Amino acid sequence: MARMRVYLDHNATAPLRPEARAAMLEAMDICGNPSSVHGEGRAAKGLIERARAQVSAALGADGADIIFTSGATEAAALACAGRDLSGAAVEHDAVRAWITEDLAVARSGAVAVPNPAMSVLQLANSETGVLQRLPEGLAVSDMTQALGKIAFAFNWSGAQMGLISAHKLGGPKGIGALVVRRGTEVAAQIRGGGQEMGRRSGTENIIGIAGFGAAAEAAARDLQTGVWARVEKLRNILEKTIADASKETIFVGYDEKRLPNTSCMITPGWKGETQVMAMDLAGFAISAGSACSSGKVKASNVLLAMGFDGEAAGSAIRVSLGPETTQEDVMRFAEAWATRASKHRARAA
Repeated sequence: MARMRVYLDHNATAPLRPEARAAMLEAMDICGNPSSVHGEGRAAKGLIERARAQVSAALGADGADIIFTSGATEAAALACAGRDLSGAAVEHDAVRAWITEDLAVARSGAVAVPNPAMSVLQLANSETGVLQRLPEGLAVSDMTQALGKIAFAFNWSGAQMGLISAHKLGGPKGIGALVVRRGTEVAAQIRGGGQEMGRRSGTENIIGIAGFGAAAEAAARDLQTGVWARVEKLRNILEKTIADASKETIFVGYDEKRLPNTSCMITPGWKGETQVMAMDLAGFAISAGSACSSGKVKASNVLLAMGFDGEAAGSAIRVSLGPETTQEDVMRFAEAWATRASKHRARAA
């Protein structure tokens, strides 16, 4: 009997949670337009406000505005358009499109932010998992990878705005949000009927929003019950097993505070995309970097910014675990990877 595939690419997208699926199916039966004042419209509006409260609670953003968007990419555009913001090359492409890349990055992945009020800084890096210390008064923070995986609160973060996305925590794709501290000015980029507190017009995606809310609530519950602490132990087992099998492999951010599920591994001379393809054929889904750019054959901007050379940056893979990952999954992956690493060394000799 063929073995089941093992999914180890949760930072690209997480499997849809059953709570999100149930909420979305329920929302499909609501026919009203949220902007209508009749009973059907009020039912649809109520669903949106319930989800807004669920996302706010999971994010620790009581008193802040949750503006639903089509995803974190649109949230980044809404937050950054028209502003002269500084950032670092380790930011996601959705943020890098809007900033001047002039903030220094240390070998550890830490970013120096001399002027927080005019800067963007991610909370967690999607490729390395490295966490940043957000300075008080920071203009914008990409919180997409951190939400649901580590304990933090938007209200305590010091950021004026935050970017989040549903599909990174088990919600549907195509829905996200911009979180805005009250009193922060946000100029609407999509104008029309004035939905979402006048910041993002257009009839709301109530099915996606319902799934987002349910997923956020479930993710917060997982965090509180220690699910990610278990995942971190599995990540550490994975790295130790790989290290024992391949002395030359580098674990990026190993000594830094990282997301509990993320391992970025560099094996010099073995191209990342080659490793991804080999492991895919072996039944394992991993990546060579951010899902928004890993389809392009190029070295990781994140690793280059951290001071790795082009060969090292092009020899990286990312393994990102999830709540359903088991120790058997981890050991199977490590065994399969080590076998192929040994064959690669033999060919290169």
